[in-house]
Amino acid sequence: MKRVLVLCTGNSCRSQMAEELWETLSGGEWQAESAGSKPSGYVHPLAIEAMRELDIDLSENTSKHLDQFTEQEFDLVVTVCDNAKDSCPVFSGATQTLHWPFDDPADATGTDEEKMTTFRRVRDEIKTKIQSFLADESA
Repeated sequence: MKRVLVLCTGNSCRSQMAEELWETLSGGEWQAESAGSKPSGYVHPLAIEAMRELDIDLSENTSKHLDQFTEQEFDLVVTVCDNAKDSCPVFSGATQTLHWPFDDPADATGTDEEKMTTFRRVRDEIKTKIQSFLADESA
């Protein structure tokens, strides 16, 4: 089984959604983990809600620090924000490192429904990017 580590700063939104999407979309071919350079200590409630709409449950997920993964081997490390890319240590056990910047949905303003629009957009952008990667890899 291949392994991917998805990194961002807070590990509360983008990387959490990417972790679960990766495992779901790969059909069990990938084990996904996510972590942050400065973990927030929680998974954003609107990220949980956005993923629930796809029947994916993030409610038991926790934000994790990237240090707990530095000695592990990964086939792929993906940074999903510029801060994580800049502060990410070199994962010597990673075969490949990619940078896929996405807007931080936690920065969205307005009512909860207006914020959900941003969470859904970012979720769908992440899903599309992962689907494209997996399709290219199997081609």
